[in-house]
Amino acid sequence: MKRPAPFVAGIVVFALGVLFTLQGVGVMSGSSMSNTTTWSVIGPIIAVVGIALVVRGSRPGANDEVPGDDR
Repeated sequence: MKRPAPFVAGIVVFALGVLFTLQGVGVMSGSSMSNTTTWSVIGPIIAVVGIALVVRGSRPGANDEVPGDDR
């Protein structure tokens, strides 16, 4: 893991996206978001953004040190 901040943020965003999706489709009830089509659509989009952040945080970037580079 090269960049912990986007990785951790991605996990949180993904978890929220899954939660919103489950509330939107009615699996989890008890809130104003339950059984609402809006959250059934927005939740998976948020989850995909979370996955993108996790991937971004786990891949080496241009500013990361390259092994064997003695500059």
